[in-house]
Amino acid sequence: MTAAKGRFGAELAKGIAQENPIFVQALGLCPSMAVTNSAINGLAMGIATLFVLVMSSLMISALRRLIPSQVRISTYVVVIATFVTVADFVLQALAPGVHRELGAFIPLIVVNCIILGRAEAFAAKNRVALAIADALGMGGGFTLALLAIGAIRELLGKGSLFGVSLFGPHYEPWVVMILPPGGFLVMGVLLLLFARLAESRRRAAAKLAAEEAA
Repeated sequence: MTAAKGRFGAELAKGIAQENPIFVQALGLCPSMAVTNSAINGLAMGIATLFVLVMSSLMISALRRLIPSQVRISTYVVVIATFVTVADFVLQALAPGVHRELGAFIPLIVVNCIILGRAEAFAAKNRVALAIADALGMGGGFTLALLAIGAIRELLGKGSLFGVSLFGPHYEPWVVMILPPGGFLVMGVLLLLFARLAESRRRAAAKLAAEEAA
């Protein structure tokens, strides 16, 4: 039981930092820059993707022994498209303004390489509990990444966060931050930061291993 809980926790945690889909694996970069001109847009896109990832991983893992290998990719796409449709309708009903701003990127979750990749690489090979943990971790890491990018761009580009002005009327916004070049700039800085952190962890682990060997 303890080992199972440990494995569940490890799968849940890996997507947040060590294997973050955006900042480490560099997956899903198109929506991460296209819809993150505000924190609310990034959060909404992240939550929609998280929902689709969790539900499709659950379904694919539960049915993994029944899906013929010859049609597995087609089956995965059908399952993913079903939950994308649900997410699209729910967002349209609950937040029509955000739904309009996200536009075609909600339906395009169907072809998001993170979701199809986790279905093929993990959900189809592991039991339901681990598939859910993996989906929660990867989806959570994706959501946090979009939220971080959107918050930075909105804060600098509009002087607000979630639509609430923070710096007052005298703040001169960096308009470039809410334009496409701003997305590339923020993404580059965050990718560099994560790469440096990963390098620091590797050096610390190597140093510890060398000390233990000595």
